[in-house]
Amino acid sequence: MSTAPRLPGDQTYDGLLVPDDLPAGWHLPRRFPGERPDDASAAIDALLGYDDQTVEDEERQAQLDSEQIETLDGRWRYIEHAATHTRVFIRLQRQPYAIPEEIRITGVVYLPWRPGDPITSQLLRELPTARIEAAINKRLFATTRTSTISGGKIELPSGRKVAERDLLKPLGDPKQTPDFYELVALQHGRLSVNGDANPSATMAELSGVALSTAQGWVAKARARGLLPPGRRGRAG
Repeated sequence: MSTAPRLPGDQTYDGLLVPDDLPAGWHLPRRFPGERPDDASAAIDALLGYDDQTVEDEERQAQLDSEQIETLDGRWRYIEHAATHTRVFIRLQRQPYAIPEEIRITGVVYLPWRPGDPITSQLLRELPTARIEAAINKRLFATTRTSTISGGKIELPSGRKVAERDLLKPLGDPKQTPDFYELVALQHGRLSVNGDANPSATMAELSGVALSTAQGWVAKARARGLLPPGRRGRAG
């Protein structure tokens, strides 16, 4: 099996969308239409008027340096429905201010199998956007650990509910606190979203523990798939 890096013309080159993310009946072609050798996202954004010119250079660089997959500008991916041959472009974009962080579909372009054929309401209903988003987020961010419910609260795997405003409180004892490492991941994510350059140090201060202790909590959360892998040489 080849270990050569995938090129941008391969739709799975950045790992944002892979075939397993799609429900049965949907297919992810390896390349964009026309066998393009590059990622067509920027061209499609420009054509459709997606404007990110208001993003400051510092914010752009911060997201490029993030531990998460870089999707500041959105990524268009081309998929096909096996039964109807409907062709669909979906725009996937990172939502860095969500708790927990997630990828959402922020644009959809439908093309019939034969140019000029009508796009029916049935075809529109056959695109399972929520299932695609859920599959991507489960794979990238392990977001099955929590689900947001009404009133700005988050439901943890044990059934315990916490308010988003309580995510920056002391974490407690890992042996006595239910969902401890889920809370570690959520607190780390909230601090990162707030621009904290060293979340582990702030977590140590919030909980009144040594930095090495907080770093150990974060490492265990990563090992459990609750946080993405860290980057060597980066604090926090």
